[in-house]
Amino acid sequence: MAVILIRADASPTIGTGHVMRCLAVAEALRDRGHETIFAAVESTPAIDRRLSADGFRHLTIAGPVGEAADLAATRSLLRREHGSAVMLDGYRFGEAYRAGLQAAGARVLAWDDLGDGTPLHADLVVNAAPQAAALPYGTMAPGAVLLLGPGYAPLRREVRLAAREPLRSTNERPVLLVTFGGSDPLGLTGPVVEALAAVRPDGCRIVAVVGGSNPRAAELASLADRLGPDVRVEIDCPRMGALMADCGLAVSAGGGTMGELAALAVPTLLVVTADNQAVASGDAAELGWSEAVDARGSDPAKAGRIITERALALWADGPRRQRMQDAAAALPLDGEGAVRIADALTGHVPSLSSPAGSAARRRAALA
Repeated sequence: MAVILIRADASPTIGTGHVMRCLAVAEALRDRGHETIFAAVESTPAIDRRLSADGFRHLTIAGPVGEAADLAATRSLLRREHGSAVMLDGYRFGEAYRAGLQAAGARVLAWDDLGDGTPLHADLVVNAAPQAAALPYGTMAPGAVLLLGPGYAPLRREVRLAAREPLRSTNERPVLLVTFGGSDPLGLTGPVVEALAAVRPDGCRIVAVVGGSNPRAAELASLADRLGPDVRVEIDCPRMGALMADCGLAVSAGGGTMGELAALAVPTLLVVTADNQAVASGDAAELGWSEAVDARGSDPAKAGRIITERALALWADGPRRQRMQDAAAALPLDGEGAVRIADALTGHVPSLSSPAGSAARRRAALA
């Protein structure tokens, strides 16, 4: 049994995506008999509850994030727990931190979304974006095992299971989903849900999923009471896989949820809310299963109106949404990315033979 340390943070400002995609790999590691330990300088009560409920150890270590005390505490934890590897996920770990962590002797897996040329000092690199193979990882992490492209999208178990079910056509998927991640730093959920509810199309059920780390969670939970029976707000939804399988359209921040939506072939309007989401959202739009809108720097009310107009236009165009679903179903994405990452981290050679076959089976199910 290997002991894997996961070093990732969460907060209302940075969101919860770093921890959640590591959680998907932690599930796969545990299924293979390995132990994972989450270590964070910053976390939220909702993330702590989620990790505890899922049976994962999680510890608070000294900070600030990415500075000397953080590095010393992480290295000490690796020694104390006899860790053989560490997953590092976050944008505040500088080159000195990364080099110091690699010098500790454990295998280092680095999550990267930018490909900006910064040395990663990693033994493995994960970037599930469609065009990740074109980024300069050969110079950013010389000799590293590169886990690149949609076949490495890390999906949680419940989403992987939902992705194995037969795919329904868009006219059999009556839900319009609104989700802006674990904390929604730009505060877009309320404006978008209210604007959509005001002109809700016939036969459309609106479901907003709000992360428990969202500081506006209680306020948003009360929205459904005044917006009518066809509008639902769920806090920390425990059944995201099943819910996404019902969605004929999603409005989603362009973060880690992208892989889940693509795996379940959900036509999606991706909303860029942070710089690190721009490239992947643009790449996804080029593949045809999504459209993208940039909300960075916009007033939430104005952005909400623009997002709503785009979403309603997509909902009204049934053939367009079906083409988007077909494009997603054709992606080389079978939901087993977390399993492949877990295997690579623990020394097994990951296989990418199955996603294309899975996509073919999903296309056949719609024929």
